[in-house]
Amino acid sequence: MIETAQHSPRGLRLSGHIDVPAARLAAVTAALPDHIRLSRAEPGCLLFDVTPDPARPGRFNVSERFVDRAAFEAHQARVGASDWGKITEGLPRSYRIEEDRA
Repeated sequence: MIETAQHSPRGLRLSGHIDVPAARLAAVTAALPDHIRLSRAEPGCLLFDVTPDPARPGRFNVSERFVDRAAFEAHQARVGASDWGKITEGLPRSYRIEEDRA
């Protein structure tokens, strides 16, 4: 599930979580450092954190911030074609996307 708030040309934040079943946890955990490194190196990425939820095994909390929607969409395109995209394909995600008002 992805919720989208106001559209604006200034900054975009994504927050939420991804749930990983026990059978896929080892593969996701192994791929996560590279995914974080590559995402943080993208032009327009201001913040990119994916951390285990201390209260819910298999849940990873996600917090992202990009300078604008174009940078975010470039990130989404890269991720979709990446090893991370393949490893996490079909996993339940719940994200909220908010854009700063001008």
